[in-house]
Amino acid sequence: MKTKLFVLGALAALAMTTSALAQDITLRLHQMLPAQATIPAKALTPWAEKVQADSGGRIKVELYPAMQLGGAPPDLYDQAKDGVVDLIWTVLGYTPGRFPKSEVFELPFLITTGEASSAAFYNYVMANSADEFAGVKVIALHTHGPGLFHTKNPINKLEDLKGMKIRGGSRIISSMLAQLGAEPVGMPVPQVTEALSKGVIDGTTIPWEVTPSLKVAELVKNHTGFSGTHGLYSQTFGFTMNLDSYNRLPDDLKAIIDANSGLETSREFGRVMDQGDAVGLRIATEAGNNIVQLDEAETARWQAAAQPTIDQWFADMKAIGVDGPALYAAAQAAVAAESN
Repeated sequence: MKTKLFVLGALAALAMTTSALAQDITLRLHQMLPAQATIPAKALTPWAEKVQADSGGRIKVELYPAMQLGGAPPDLYDQAKDGVVDLIWTVLGYTPGRFPKSEVFELPFLITTGEASSAAFYNYVMANSADEFAGVKVIALHTHGPGLFHTKNPINKLEDLKGMKIRGGSRIISSMLAQLGAEPVGMPVPQVTEALSKGVIDGTTIPWEVTPSLKVAELVKNHTGFSGTHGLYSQTFGFTMNLDSYNRLPDDLKAIIDANSGLETSREFGRVMDQGDAVGLRIATEAGNNIVQLDEAETARWQAAAQPTIDQWFADMKAIGVDGPALYAAAQAAVAAESN
């Protein structure tokens, strides 16, 4: 009788263990943009679907766009780090001072395409500033493609920018705008549509890819970009996971997350940004908007005018005991390695 009870107990324990291993795990992914925007629709949703498929349905990812779970865009990184949600995607520059070594990728005329610069950014962070992401599981780190101006009045030369109220998406970008002669207005990207429509700003700095979801090509008719392979600026993005949420996974499901994280995932997010740029440009072109590409000589004037932004970043880094010129050289090398 005791033997029978022991066997039954062992079978029950085994069944409970098997059930626990097979138990579905739901991860909540929170981000700021509407579901139809480029990254949510073309990167985050496919990522969630792939993780679910790779796990045989054991991992389910619930998508919460447009800050549906509460808070403001600058809160997102801490929502993942503190376990309010399991996963977030956000603009790193929305929390000034938090990623000082990583923000080098926002400096003027550094980045190239979204795909190449995203791979470069991931490699750079892993080698130089991984400590800034302690306490989270990094899924992807990426940039967008070349940033440009979208304005109510045309910008054909540097002097045209003087006095314009232009939205900047981060500390570095706002600093650059001020050096170039604009009046920077800092705000997260979801606020751009209303700010343009109400005249709070005269224009915005964003890449082409986000213009469709924000209706920018309807609100302004002038778009100014630059010659050469290096865009005016980029912003940096983090797709991160709460560390406890990751550590709670059994080893086989951790392996699924690992296989869908890192360099190639970062590269894919950048590739999606490039594809979105093509869509945004096409919409503005078909609308008959004024699309300006400044020639090499005029672009060189902007590069010279933006140099103080780089110099100021060097000074800021020195003040916190960081070798800014060395990090800038490392960033340039990472971009060059991916762009050749």
